[in-house]
Amino acid sequence: MSLGASSNKSVASSSLVHRDGWGGYRPLRNKGCDHNRQTQGRGTNAAKLFPPVHRVFSNLKTWLTGIHHGVGQQHLQHYLNEYMFRFNRRRTLMTAFQSLLGLASRNPPTTYNMLYDGE
Repeated sequence: MSLGASSNKSVASSSLVHRDGWGGYRPLRNKGCDHNRQTQGRGTNAAKLFPPVHRVFSNLKTWLTGIHHGVGQQHLQHYLNEYMFRFNRRRTLMTAFQSLLGLASRNPPTTYNMLYDGE
């Protein structure tokens, strides 16, 4: 699924969409969305306009290639889920540990077959 198709499914009509100059968001206009399109010169300057977004994606790419040495399409969503779990709890380390401890203590061990039988 492309980013444009994904955003078309997940963005409510009559939303205000803050975006860069990428044309993939144009179909959202058909849903009645307003656009706050902001570009700053060439695309190479986009990191100056949206630094937190670029930092997240940069950290994600570094994590995937540095820790896991690349990820295949089949398992990509699982790795993204783990990354978001860690990212959302990055400032509350004890909460992340307690969440993980709670999940591990309430659930039996998960085997490889249990993970991938449903796919």
